[in-house]
Amino acid sequence: MSLSPSPVLPASGPALQTLDLTLIHPQDSDARWWRSSVIYQVYPRSFRDLSGDGIGDLSGITAELHQLAELDIDAVWLSPFYTSPQKDGGYDVSDYCDVDPIFGNLEDFDALVARADELGIRVIIDLVPNHCSNEHPLFQAALASDAGSPEREMFIFRDGTGEDGNFPPNNWQSHFGGSAWTRTQNADGTPGQWYLHLFDSSQPDFNWDNTSVRDEFERILRFWLDRGVSGFRVDVAHALVKAAGLPDWGGRADGISTPGFPGADAPMFGQEEVHAIFRSWRAILDTYDGDRVLCAEASIDPLPRLADWVRPDEMHQTFNFAYLGAPWDASGLRRVITDSLSAFDAVSAPTTWVLSNHDVVRHTSRLGLSEPVRGGDGIGAADPQPDTAVGLSRARAASLTMLALPGGVYLYQGEELGLPDHTRMAAAHRQDPSFLRTGGERLGRDGCRVPLPWNANAEGAFGFSTTGQSWLPQPEDWAELSREAQVSDSNSTLNLYRTALRMRRERALGSGSLSWAGGFPEDDVVAFLNGDTLVVLNMGRDAVQLPPLGIVVASEGGAGADGRLDSNHAVWLDLSTERSASVQD
Repeated sequence: MSLSPSPVLPASGPALQTLDLTLIHPQDSDARWWRSSVIYQVYPRSFRDLSGDGIGDLSGITAELHQLAELDIDAVWLSPFYTSPQKDGGYDVSDYCDVDPIFGNLEDFDALVARADELGIRVIIDLVPNHCSNEHPLFQAALASDAGSPEREMFIFRDGTGEDGNFPPNNWQSHFGGSAWTRTQNADGTPGQWYLHLFDSSQPDFNWDNTSVRDEFERILRFWLDRGVSGFRVDVAHALVKAAGLPDWGGRADGISTPGFPGADAPMFGQEEVHAIFRSWRAILDTYDGDRVLCAEASIDPLPRLADWVRPDEMHQTFNFAYLGAPWDASGLRRVITDSLSAFDAVSAPTTWVLSNHDVVRHTSRLGLSEPVRGGDGIGAADPQPDTAVGLSRARAASLTMLALPGGVYLYQGEELGLPDHTRMAAAHRQDPSFLRTGGERLGRDGCRVPLPWNANAEGAFGFSTTGQSWLPQPEDWAELSREAQVSDSNSTLNLYRTALRMRRERALGSGSLSWAGGFPEDDVVAFLNGDTLVVLNMGRDAVQLPPLGIVVASEGGAGADGRLDSNHAVWLDLSTERSASVQD
């Protein structure tokens, strides 16, 4: 175990003696960077466009890396920039070892890594091993080959069912709507076999039972490790291996547990054999210097089962979707945090916290809703709109709380600006394949992928592009949310993040302990102590009285100045002996 025991009261002094503390997680003595890291996700299409075509590029990322360094992050994670037809935002890869021309070239990537190294920032890249593009040469070779050929064995081809094989091999559904199977056409024009695609029909799934597939991805790993990347975020890491026989499944397409259909039984997700793949990848990374890492996007429940992915010889991190999906409820949030720390501590791994990413409604908008998002993947003009003020206040409070938790943290580009989703985007602008495949029944994820505002100049797409072009439209009122507008505002969301991230490092909160602090209304308040920092989050309707302890060092909206914490606010209090002595006197 790397988690060293610590007392229930991590520090001494009269301030701490008045708190009712319950230790949940001891201090982490393992100093490896990724255990307490802050990693910033860059969605390249929407970060910064220097070429002027309205699509972000690698040079744009390089040009603004210094601004990310000012946030005191450890690494950036780049969503896919590989050669791709871009039918699913680059998650349909046609060449895993090159850069798509819309983003630049390999020299631009090397320049980005070099600049990041100058700034002390590591670079992690997305790896998409479950599926590729139907334009990938391997899949094109499979289509041109006969059933049962080595080329077809790289993917999952099956004969259909029913008369003349007119029906799919099983009832699996695509994440993006409709069947997860598409039928091919033989060279003579007759109907052929079907191929599996858990996502869009342009994204055929690899056959990970085939050692040739495993060899190909080990080659890809080494290609990028040799170019200096610090690791990989592994897309849909839970789906690589499918159950033998590909049996029917009556549960959700994404494998999330529902009554009668526990996620552990989903035949397309979380198969035990997948762990051997990641052990082999971990062994490869361990041969490189610099402590390279793997992070799983694994939609697995419950939490103890998810923790299997970060056992000592497998992944280093995995996203905690239970935390991301926790409702605005104090008892529920406490339970998720407790269960997360317990599950991950059991395998000596850090918990990794996240509130937003490129696949979900940004938490500024999500937390401003009175009901869950329709369909779980977008907010449209016809839907109930978020309460902007409530959403921003809750988002800032939630972020301040998350940044005080022990473990790793992932930030999604623009959340440090308090960006909401574009919730009124016209259908004509939407590009997400789930929107297109369902005829608009599902809105998709375009709302959270809108290009960033860098300055107040609307004619320049708020500084995103040198020409004012933007691949997705930005809301008209984003001038005040631009980075330029927030830099000099001491109360801005940007400066709240800057303060919290700086103090997170100074106070070693990422490697700290966590004790629940009693004495607050349990139905309304989440309060915990990490080292000398007392964190209080008010999720109730009314203001609550803070204890007369310590001094305020970070807060949402000046909370705590009058000894009361407003609804939807959070505060950090420094309880260190020497700094709180005057308060106690």
